[in-house]
Amino acid sequence: MPARSSRRKFGPSQKDRIFLAAVPDVDMAARIHALAEALKDGHGFTGSLILPEHLHVTLFHLGDWAALPDEIVALASSAASQVNVPPFEVAFHRVQSFRNSTGVFPFVLTGDKAQWRMLHEALRVALTEAGLGGATRGDFEPHVTLTYDKVRVKPRAISPIGWTVKDFVLIHSELGKTAHNHLGRWHLGRWPLA
Repeated sequence: MPARSSRRKFGPSQKDRIFLAAVPDVDMAARIHALAEALKDGHGFTGSLILPEHLHVTLFHLGDWAALPDEIVALASSAASQVNVPPFEVAFHRVQSFRNSTGVFPFVLTGDKAQWRMLHEALRVALTEAGLGGATRGDFEPHVTLTYDKVRVKPRAISPIGWTVKDFVLIHSELGKTAHNHLGRWHLGRWPLA
């Protein structure tokens, strides 16, 4: 069982977020960012866009911490190394603003959950077996956040944009510093399937 670290959900002491995510390659990230720029202009957003190198789909959020929890990183890395699923295609064909209580809404690309099911379930099982089952609670809504803004946009269709998911990463986000550090990367389809 992982040791208890000083973990906080909110407050000024939280500075280290860790999560497992799928990230687009450099070319696809640039395409998504260009789309975000066009959508920003079209909707009159004033918020900054997410940097291309920070675009991602969060698979599992492993917490916000006062300091980077080495033991949780080790457990998550061990769990990630157990995942064996083939690469798969994903497409995002809607944009929308997610609701929240802050009045600054995440504006996101959304797609179909079914495309992600095999990877998400394999990770859920591996994390649970590693003692990190608490991180697997809650609904999974695959999305790529493009910006945050006070303008709220209802769901609308766009021309599909997507990529082949060939790997996933463990990311350490230094909150407030616009820094994403990749702590590990695991390639899909590493072994032949039985």
